[in-house]
Amino acid sequence: MLFPIRLTGASAPGAGSVTPDNRADHSSAGVAGPAARLPLGQGRRALRWLCPLVVLACVLPVGAQGQSLDVRDAGEAAQAVADVVAAEPTVMDAIFTANNIWMMLCTTLVFVMHLGFATVESGLTRAKNTINILFKNTMIPCIGLLTYAVIGFNLMYPGEGNGWIAFGGFGIGTDAAGLAPGYADGGYTYWTDFLFQGMFAATAATIVSGAVAERIRLGPFLIFSTLFVAIAYPITGYWHWGGGWLKGLGFIDFAGSTLVHSVGGWGALVGAMVLGPRLGKFSADGAVNPIPGHNLPLTTIGVFLLWLGWFGFNGGSVLSADPGLVSLVLVTTCLAGAAGSVGATTVSWFLAGKPDLTMALNGVLAGLVGITAGADIMGPTEAIIVGSVAGILVVFAVIGFDRLRIDDPVGAISVHLVCGIWGTLACGLLGSALGVRQFFVQLVGVVAIGAFTVAFAALVFIVIDRTKGLRVSEREELEGLDLSEHDMAAYPDFQQTYIKSYHSREI
Repeated sequence: MLFPIRLTGASAPGAGSVTPDNRADHSSAGVAGPAARLPLGQGRRALRWLCPLVVLACVLPVGAQGQSLDVRDAGEAAQAVADVVAAEPTVMDAIFTANNIWMMLCTTLVFVMHLGFATVESGLTRAKNTINILFKNTMIPCIGLLTYAVIGFNLMYPGEGNGWIAFGGFGIGTDAAGLAPGYADGGYTYWTDFLFQGMFAATAATIVSGAVAERIRLGPFLIFSTLFVAIAYPITGYWHWGGGWLKGLGFIDFAGSTLVHSVGGWGALVGAMVLGPRLGKFSADGAVNPIPGHNLPLTTIGVFLLWLGWFGFNGGSVLSADPGLVSLVLVTTCLAGAAGSVGATTVSWFLAGKPDLTMALNGVLAGLVGITAGADIMGPTEAIIVGSVAGILVVFAVIGFDRLRIDDPVGAISVHLVCGIWGTLACGLLGSALGVRQFFVQLVGVVAIGAFTVAFAALVFIVIDRTKGLRVSEREELEGLDLSEHDMAAYPDFQQTYIKSYHSREI
């Protein structure tokens, strides 16, 4: 009877270091297996002794039955067993597998964020537009993944380029090298790389959806989202994560305070300005009329789903399962989110006299967005500072945009644009990279990406507005986009609506 021998071991100091060219340089791998009964070296020596015994156990019974024993067959059998032992998984193979599994897990967490965006946006808007908002948030990841596969991924990661724009060809595909540890220094496979990055890409367009909710036509919005994910987001992403000119300048954006959140925020700002405010949002005398959302429990669920997804958003951006760095990133991420909510609650409570749930929830998101640029270079104290400032900023940003008569139903511009800019600049003010030069490098990146995104979004929105028209009619807006765009109702048992397709069947 043979008893199993557990074989494990740890890599040498620095082994498995992961520094992919297409994302931040701050990641490393060093995943060791569980506690073992035998060290790796002793286990392998034991296997070398066991191999001949296994061969003899298989061969000797043949001789015992009176059959001739071919020494050459025994030698070949021993060689075959030796080949199996020689080909056994190495420590690097184990690290590669652990890293890739962690990246795939983070990909699923980022995917869950789309459900969070859908519930936050639908909860903060009126019931008559719920179907429309849920439909947009369903189609964005679907269209986003497809367009990113066709053009976006190779536009963002072309391999070689001039630092400003490059294209590696249409479609996705790889050879055996893309599935081996050498693809990303043992971090993950080509397919994992694409899927993880694709989830990020779709997020940028989802941010725009909230700011233009309740008055934009569905078709034109989907056209904008397709172009935004396929072209605008990958180009600015290439400037840094793809090894472009911002990467060479030393720009820092660990997981996308600017490259994801501010890009989406700039698009949201342009869309809200081109569309104009919702009917009744602002009075002729300049007064701001609040339009409350219909389901704050749904919004609360959405915020916690987003917070959960941020474990993958930031944790996956380490690009490996390095225990030390991943755990640090998750700690700074959570502390910033918590501090953001406390900061926003404190300020809004002081200004309004009573605590505001929507501000507390947006404060969580503000802190998370703020820390995303520097989650790997900040300590706990710096993370709390970044999150607290972001929470305070989001309150004043919401008030400020209202005074500018820019209508943002869910506060997407305040959360993603304002706090994304703050988080990016904070990398030059706090943490291990602080310095005057670093601050100005961060500022250059914010301005450059903002200028390009605003120009692109303005061009697309204005062209669509002049050709197809962006905004629904006044009658459609008053009755709700669920009926005008979908002929459906989210709550038919509670809403006094006339659904044409439903009533025609009844007749």
